[in-house]
Amino acid sequence: MDSHQHFWQVGRFDYPWMTPEVEVLCRDYLPAALAPVLKRNGVEKTILVQASNSLEETRWLLELADQNSFIAGVVGWIDLTGDEFEDQLDEFSAHPRFKGVRHLVESERQDDWLGQPRVLANLRTLATREIAYDLLIHTRHLKYASMVADSCPELSLVVDHLAKPPIARGEFDDWARGLRELATRSNVWCKLSGLVTEADWTGWQVEDLKRYVDFALEVFGPQRMMFGSDWPVCLLAASYDQVFDATQSMLAEISEEDRRRVFASNAMDFYRIEDEIWSAAA
Repeated sequence: MDSHQHFWQVGRFDYPWMTPEVEVLCRDYLPAALAPVLKRNGVEKTILVQASNSLEETRWLLELADQNSFIAGVVGWIDLTGDEFEDQLDEFSAHPRFKGVRHLVESERQDDWLGQPRVLANLRTLATREIAYDLLIHTRHLKYASMVADSCPELSLVVDHLAKPPIARGEFDDWARGLRELATRSNVWCKLSGLVTEADWTGWQVEDLKRYVDFALEVFGPQRMMFGSDWPVCLLAASYDQVFDATQSMLAEISEEDRRRVFASNAMDFYRIEDEIWSAAA
């Protein structure tokens, strides 16, 4: 199972990150392009994650989930600061494949955006509905993520892309310190995703990533880790196959049971994927 992938259509929604610097991403990426790639790599199901802070995009993603059985769940967007949060949550949580919420925190000017009282109150509401929250953060946000985990102990949280470690710059200590602290909270998981795009896009090696993956394995353990391709963002630096193979290689020393956890059952458990969704024909 791939716990983290995206679809988009250029111009359909607002994608503030879609700039000339990421030209390969400035085109449509839709299910028909991903389906054969998943089949080639033996990946049966995915979690489809929002790429725009947009209610309309979330509605569209849920439509795609209705049309494509390989999409086991959708992580969408709800306005965590708005007055209509609960109405939006009611709408989306009625859909059986709506499994989580994410906000593009990395795009916010305030590093402590997650610490706003209204955001925290609404995150607690997510917990009561058994809806997960994806943390799109960097090293500078880790201390605020720890605060969220403490303030919302019943909320299932997952750190996307290992909090985007500064691999290309070879930096480690500040990131590792913050991630270690966050990992002490038992309600926080992490995704092995998005690492190739934090490394040197044209010259990365598996060894460049492995130091960071090994550390995550140390502090989270295989019971709270899940594989994610971050397709098509990964295409800036690697193909889906290269990302999948690199992750397999970096986890070569864990047991077969733990491998099944990272590549399948952890994501199923975290996002509460029901048996009928999992068994639907891919």
